[in-house]
Amino acid sequence: MRAHERSIGLTGKGTEPSVYVRRRIMGKLGSAQAVMWWGLLALLTLSPAALSQDNSDEAQILSVDDAVKIALANNRTLKIVSLDLDVHKEKLAADKTRRLPSFNTYLFASELLSPISYTINAGQLGCNYPGIGCIPSSNVYLTTPARPTATVLATASQPLIQLYKINLYLRGQQLSVEQAEEQLREQEQTVVDNVRQAFYKVVEIENQIASTQASIKQYQELDRITLQYVSQQVALQSENLEVKARLAQEELNLVKLEDKDETARETLNDMLGRDLNTKFRTAAVAPISAEEEDLASAQAKALAQNPQMKEAEITVKQADNARALAKSQYLPDLNFSIQYTTPLGYTFIPTNIANAGFEFRWEPFEWGRRKHEVNEKTLNVEQSKLKLDNTKSQILINVGDQFRSLREARAAVVVAEAKQNASREKLREVTWQYGQQTALLRDVLQQQSAVESADSDYNDALASFWSAKASFQKAIGEE
Repeated sequence: MRAHERSIGLTGKGTEPSVYVRRRIMGKLGSAQAVMWWGLLALLTLSPAALSQDNSDEAQILSVDDAVKIALANNRTLKIVSLDLDVHKEKLAADKTRRLPSFNTYLFASELLSPISYTINAGQLGCNYPGIGCIPSSNVYLTTPARPTATVLATASQPLIQLYKINLYLRGQQLSVEQAEEQLREQEQTVVDNVRQAFYKVVEIENQIASTQASIKQYQELDRITLQYVSQQVALQSENLEVKARLAQEELNLVKLEDKDETARETLNDMLGRDLNTKFRTAAVAPISAEEEDLASAQAKALAQNPQMKEAEITVKQADNARALAKSQYLPDLNFSIQYTTPLGYTFIPTNIANAGFEFRWEPFEWGRRKHEVNEKTLNVEQSKLKLDNTKSQILINVGDQFRSLREARAAVVVAEAKQNASREKLREVTWQYGQQTALLRDVLQQQSAVESADSDYNDALASFWSAKASFQKAIGEE
């Protein structure tokens, strides 16, 4: 519970001063002064949050979890990375078609620059034909004049041995898709962390505004009472001017904080991918999770779902697949192919030629190139495994560091809250003594400064805790 959300009375046991204290005030002061001092003491018991409540019905209540959900759905940076993942998936789908038969058509349309002419001599095809004699019986002149011609070639080819190579290649593409998915998850966690930090920044400024508004109310009441004391000649004019100066300073601080609040809200709305002027009120922060109390559980969760760990594991698989693909280059290429050829416009040439068979291609001598390529990929495998171990260690170190930072930040909040409560109680006591004319105004102002300092320290401690909490959630891979 926030310190400024509790109201502790002057006796420390309730929200109002005791009956005894009220009777003392009424006895020492006149009725008008008693009413004034009772108003100031009541004002000191008001929580800053109550003084800064937003009663606007138009502003929606926004929790940190709601902000994360909106960002994951609308953040423009995430959409860009998501489209990159879709590109990888489409490429994989296109590459899968390489396992199926390929059909190709080749057409060469042309016109002869010069006629194709040749002569078949008499008897060139033989002369031992009974009753016929020589074929041909005389020279035959054949020619294809300079006219348009065309050659049509159609082939259908099904890879055989290459299927093994193609599947290895597709496996590499699938790993690229998985890597892109982990990169998207990593980007999501970055966006989530940024949204949480921005949300906690808004809450921090809201707390500062609430504390400043409470100080303004207190200075206003103190100014009114001091001004009356000046008129009664029991206080100096310089004292009243000092109160007014402090009041003006707090009002200036409030203006600066309100400007910072507007900027912080616009920044958060931009991360959520919505209109910058969208109004909202922040809800309570989520409670402590189990991982925040158990380092071993947090480290196990980080190793199981941290995107960097997943990417490092995928990199090892990619390196191993690349080595297998390099080894596959020792295998020849073998296709089953059907071809159909049609020359058009030529004289004395067959117009339909069809054949079917196997295409075989292999490079028997490559001067050790394939061996060196396999060795290169093997070294890449060893390198990726070392990087995986290094990534694992860095993740565990980071989780441990964030866990300890969060624990320290939580303890700092407890200390700051205790100091804040003590300073507020001291202010109530000094204020009461001032009303009894047993303390000076400077004592009240000095204690008021101490309260403001304690409020600032408490808000800083809360901000550090929320920031540490968001960093810890990112370290364990929580979305």
